[in-house]
Amino acid sequence: MTKTIFMIVQVIASIILIVSILLQSGKSAGLSGSIAGGAEQLMGKQKGRSYETLLSKITSVGAIVFIATSIILVYLQQ
Repeated sequence: MTKTIFMIVQVIASIILIVSILLQSGKSAGLSGSIAGGAEQLMGKQKGRSYETLLSKITSVGAIVFIATSIILVYLQQ
């Protein structure tokens, strides 16, 4: 019974991780990214700083829950 609950929690955590990672915007790399990033700052387009911060926190919590449930499931396996 306990094992089933942890497995369900792990599936939910993995779905949350997948969705939150896919919703995050990629970090622009290279020269074009630095030019575009500078232009956005100059023009005042700050792209939802709170939205990106929220997704980052959701990803962190999802990863911690996923790792914790993985360790617990391995422990329960023995």
